[in-house]
Amino acid sequence: MLVSNQSSPSVPLCQVLFHASNAVKQVLAGQSLTEFLESVPKEQKSAVQSISFYCMRHLLSSQKLSQQLLTKKAPNSLVYALLLVSLCLLSVPKRHAKALELDQLDESVPFYQAFTIVDETVKATQLHKKSAAFKGLINACLRRYVREEDALWSLLKDDEECQFNYPKWWIQLIKKSYPTQWENVLNAANLPGPLTLRVNRKKIRREEFCQTLTESGIDYQLYGEDAVILNKAMPVQAIPGFEQGLCAVQDAGAQLAGTLLPVKDGMQVLDACAAPGGKTAHLLERADIYMTAVDIDQKRLSRVEQNLKHLGHYSDKVKLLSEDVSDVSAWWDGKLFDMIMADVPCTASGIVRRHPDIKWLRQESDIQKTADLQRKIVKNLWQTLKPGGYFLYITCSVFPQEGEQQAQFIEQTFADACRLEAPGQLLPLATVDNPRPLQDGFFYALFQKK
Repeated sequence: MLVSNQSSPSVPLCQVLFHASNAVKQVLAGQSLTEFLESVPKEQKSAVQSISFYCMRHLLSSQKLSQQLLTKKAPNSLVYALLLVSLCLLSVPKRHAKALELDQLDESVPFYQAFTIVDETVKATQLHKKSAAFKGLINACLRRYVREEDALWSLLKDDEECQFNYPKWWIQLIKKSYPTQWENVLNAANLPGPLTLRVNRKKIRREEFCQTLTESGIDYQLYGEDAVILNKAMPVQAIPGFEQGLCAVQDAGAQLAGTLLPVKDGMQVLDACAAPGGKTAHLLERADIYMTAVDIDQKRLSRVEQNLKHLGHYSDKVKLLSEDVSDVSAWWDGKLFDMIMADVPCTASGIVRRHPDIKWLRQESDIQKTADLQRKIVKNLWQTLKPGGYFLYITCSVFPQEGEQQAQFIEQTFADACRLEAPGQLLPLATVDNPRPLQDGFFYALFQKK
């Protein structure tokens, strides 16, 4: 059985399953899925990413199914991961049937016949000595699942964790925070997000860019001031003008940052925690400003530089600093900023549809840790802002402890902080017109220093 896509040659499905299983194994051990995928062979990366993302979205139900199929603990982590991945793929038809009822179909993973998944998974076990000896166990578990699928699922029908595929603490927190919307928030975030572009207004008007899409037969819809959402995902290299820097990939919710700050030519602007640089680039596209972008991770800061060069925004007016933004004494030259964009570290609970491993990497205790770090950063940055200057607080989180509660902290902590109108909490919610939400989960609070 071969798997292929437009950008790579065909590869055996068993190899794809093996790499996807290693991805699941590493996530369960605490490694980022994004980091792991960098090690996957280029010709297999697209297929492995597709399957591993799908498995991350449905991991908990597969874990609970595996508990019914195994009489004792799996012999090792690789065998366990192979079982989880194959159960996810075997469950695709059942999940899709339910999704069709909700008008929330995830079409990111191809459908395979059950016998194909069983056979290819057994072949995958033979690709490593740690799993080869247990091909019989994998084969027996999967064939039992095929025979008893409905009965196995019936035992999980009242299991809330299995239904929504989130840790129990996450479900309870969303339920408490959004009592009338919690199911929508959880379900919608289990779908892959749309491919959204930000048109580079320094190079082309959005109307002109959209004309090239129309001429290329690409369907789209407009959002906000600079966003173009493609109705069907495609390789970015196939998007007209992408290689020339006419557009960049950025979620529609993330693009709000560039429109909330009233940037004008000549202003001194700080982008704190800047990587990967989408918001940095957006501000540079909207005005001729002096930009200082700070990020503690040198590798991620290099990506900011690459992205700015690709879009044509890298110049002597841009200063990139690899420093701890909370330690202003290490990088600040004493000159006050006209505007500060503080896209502070957070649990990233608002972007799980694009990074589904997040819900398995986070612990409930992480919320307080990130909230404490956010307050430390804000306290130190506030002193670098001019009187009359603007401060935009941003997180890609849906947890109130990292959003509204922090905005209230800023108001209570700084006597010279005046809160202005801003969107506040954005939730990834499905609607009748858009069953797949158009933006991720973000929080925005804007302040002006009196």
